Amino acid sequence: MNALHPPRRFLATGTLALALMLTACGGSGSSNNTPTDTTTGTAPAPSPAANNSDANSPDPQDINLQWPQPYEREAEYPATVNLPQQLITLRDGIRLSATVTLPADASGNAIDGSFPVIATFTGYNQFLTAGVFADNDLVRRGYAYITVDLRGTGASEGSWQAFGQTDHDDIAELIQYIKQQPWSNGKIGMNGASYMGITGLLAGAQEDPAVQAIFAIVPMGDAYRDIVFSGGQVNAGFIPLWVTLVTGLGIIPTPAGLDNDEPGYFLSTLLQHLQGALTEFQVPVVAGALIGDENKYDTEFWRIRSPLEKLDRITAPTFVVGGLNDIFQRGEPLIYEGLKDHTDAKLLIGPWEHLQGSSAEGLPADGVPGIGSIRLAWFDHYLKGIDTGANQFPPVTQYYTGAERYVTAEDWPHPQARAETFYLHGQFAAPLIGHLDQQAPTGDNRTSLLQTPLNGLCSASASQWTAGVLGMILPPCASQDNVVNLLEAVYTSEPLEEDMAINGPITGQIWASTTALDSNVTVRVSVVGENGIARPLTHGIQMASMSAFEASRSRFMNGKLIQPWHPFSAESRKTLTPLTPFRADVEVFPTSAVIQAGEKLRISVGSSDLPHGLSPLPDLLASVLGAMTIYSTPAMPSRVNIPLVPISAL
Repeated sequence: MNALHPPRRFLATGTLALALMLTACGGSGSSNNTPTDTTTGTAPAPSPAANNSDANSPDPQDINLQWPQPYEREAEYPATVNLPQQLITLRDGIRLSATVTLPADASGNAIDGSFPVIATFTGYNQFLTAGVFADNDLVRRGYAYITVDLRGTGASEGSWQAFGQTDHDDIAELIQYIKQQPWSNGKIGMNGASYMGITGLLAGAQEDPAVQAIFAIVPMGDAYRDIVFSGGQVNAGFIPLWVTLVTGLGIIPTPAGLDNDEPGYFLSTLLQHLQGALTEFQVPVVAGALIGDENKYDTEFWRIRSPLEKLDRITAPTFVVGGLNDIFQRGEPLIYEGLKDHTDAKLLIGPWEHLQGSSAEGLPADGVPGIGSIRLAWFDHYLKGIDTGANQFPPVTQYYTGAERYVTAEDWPHPQARAETFYLHGQFAAPLIGHLDQQAPTGDNRTSLLQTPLNGLCSASASQWTAGVLGMILPPCASQDNVVNLLEAVYTSEPLEEDMAINGPITGQIWASTTALDSNVTVRVSVVGENGIARPLTHGIQMASMSAFEASRSRFMNGKLIQPWHPFSAESRKTLTPLTPFRADVEVFPTSAVIQAGEKLRISVGSSDLPHGLSPLPDLLASVLGAMTIYSTPAMPSRVNIPLVPISAL
């Protein structure tokens, strides 16, 4: 068997425009300060709760892995109606704009009664995105629906807070408001994609028993690591688009007719939004990130905006929808993991970028129902007490690229996954083409490349980190890694003799040195077909000086590091010495894929991934003029650890 292949037990043969789109939406051992062994990458005493996903795996015999027939229920009411626009006054006098939609009779008259309430808290201006949020199919089936523009957004007063503590306090007040309304029976379900999925989780974290179900589509988990500063780099793709979108939608006048007695309402609201943007949040935060102020580290500023920090407070059953190429690809399965042990949690991951994932494009497929059917079953079960079987949905459903189908599992990562190590064998001279196998290096092989901050613009990564926008403009770039590989060191295996299945996060442990004072290290994983096209699977980026990780919070699988947790603090920052080797442990975001027999596995290593990551200005100046050397020696074996699943388990 070819040396690339893992043991046979893992293998078997066989098997509005842009605004509206985005609204549907992060040398020496002394240079490595971690307690991880620098030769093997294994932890001496990992914490079971943090490290090994199969330590507390459920018994497969007790878990249903079959999706039921799509759930359907006839509408209870023939129509829906919007109540006059609401202004909800908060504790400090700020008023939030809200739309309430109720069931109606055939004449359009609101039904007199109380209902379970579905709530969506948005930052995208409910008036300009009419019809995107409120689900009238749910309303006709006996739900009230409320959509609220959060503080400083849409037609609401105040300054935008972007999930800060003020937003948390506002959300708690909104829950109290909903419970007290005559159209509410006191049971609340949170619903929405992207921004609205995040606020749904934050509502659940208020620990109010009224929130009894959450349906969160493509939500963020960790503001810092998922999106804003992945690998210690400023996200130069999605974040500028997002900040511009929220700000723009908040300064466009809307003919809502909120209060005829306040003709100056929109003008005063506009001035509040602009003042907040210029002095409180948007401009100061973005400018500060670019020049490298204290917020370039993982501070309380980012942690308070991260649902992962609050999952222990969520008791409401939660359905999480994610995407293999979503901007929140990293955090979505971690949200599921953080919830599954103390509430009913389900995870569905499709082959989606952010916009596609917001609508769960392509469902129903492979026995998985359409997203509307799943959502109705979820809310009916937990808000109306109807036995829809939602609690028996498969715990995890993932799309496997290469196999091109959905697969269910008892947990994430797959309980039968085991990590295998693949070594990078390079050469000193151009072209920078090396090979990949499972044999540790025995010689002294090195590969050098120039550090450039601009590589990545023609890549699947560029499409992903602009929420699919660049992919629509340059579709050939989104479907292959060949162009971006031209400025990277490329390591390709021999053709696989048998199919290989990947499931979970991946770590690139790259030994390198630089002639500069710092460097970014990128790792891409792709599949090379017989036509030579490199089909992208996933990727990661890491600033070398910020690559220290905490073993106790990292994930190990059968002793191998597959998901490092970097503290990204000023205290953990390392000083690099030019030409002195260091090891960068690069978190490569999770994926699920099948590489077919005859195809090749490719790992490529580079120094930039624009627009996914752009160094803050001081770090950029420290790394822009330099060359990076990648080592493949017995003492410094550059490698990747990849979780593999037996094909038979799929």
